[in-house]
Amino acid sequence: MSEDGIFPAVQRTYGSDDLSLAASFAGGYINFGDWSTLGRTGPPDRAARVRSQQELYRRVLREFPDPTHSRVAEVGCGRGLGCALALAELGFAAVTGVDIHPQQVARARAANAALLTSRPDRLDYVTGSADRLPFADGRLDGLYSVEAAQHFRELAGFAREAARVLRPGGRLVVTTFFSSGPAAAEPLREVLASFASGLDVAHPIDGFSAELSRAGFAEVRVRSIGEAVWPGFDRYLAGGAVPPGHWSRNFVTAWRDGLLDYYVVSADLPA
Repeated sequence: MSEDGIFPAVQRTYGSDDLSLAASFAGGYINFGDWSTLGRTGPPDRAARVRSQQELYRRVLREFPDPTHSRVAEVGCGRGLGCALALAELGFAAVTGVDIHPQQVARARAANAALLTSRPDRLDYVTGSADRLPFADGRLDGLYSVEAAQHFRELAGFAREAARVLRPGGRLVVTTFFSSGPAAAEPLREVLASFASGLDVAHPIDGFSAELSRAGFAEVRVRSIGEAVWPGFDRYLAGGAVPPGHWSRNFVTAWRDGLLDYYVVSADLPA
């Protein structure tokens, strides 16, 4: 762990390497995408890749029933494009992007400079970690995270912090990939370099839902969306985004073998 609390693989990937520039991603977003509204044949083009990532954000953000009256924050915001979409397209009352990496926060501010200038009271980007969120108790109506929780070293602290910063009746929505259970950890390290390096952590999905319940969330809903994510993402990779045989092609294999899956997890605090 570095002096600023960032795990070395995360520091490198989101620092000097700037994962948003990798060929497997596009348009500044960093997620595997929701392909359910896109074609299911042939390798998708770059425009479809960008849209898939936007669609994953839309799927998450539609979980909040009253955006125009909701102050929300995104944990692990990266370049902050999802926050901008939440504000400009869905009309959330206020959106704050939180990222542990100062370089990502700087990139988010640069990428969304015009929107920050035009709506300074409704959009912000700040440095913070999942287990030490920079908000007062009960400050937020909603909290969400898109494909970032797999980097958190542990999820108990995140669950407790989410419960602390949300108001009574507030909602948490998380989407990312989770392992099927503790026995999947070693096989995932063997087939996927991101797990072998420690960039991704094999958090079991049942463990996360249990941590949310322990933190005080009364309703925890877990939904698999793997069918909407993995086949489309792999078709994009197969179209030349990565070299033949690249390790990232093993995500779809790990899904089919039952080692991991992609989920949307939502939870509400008692009102």
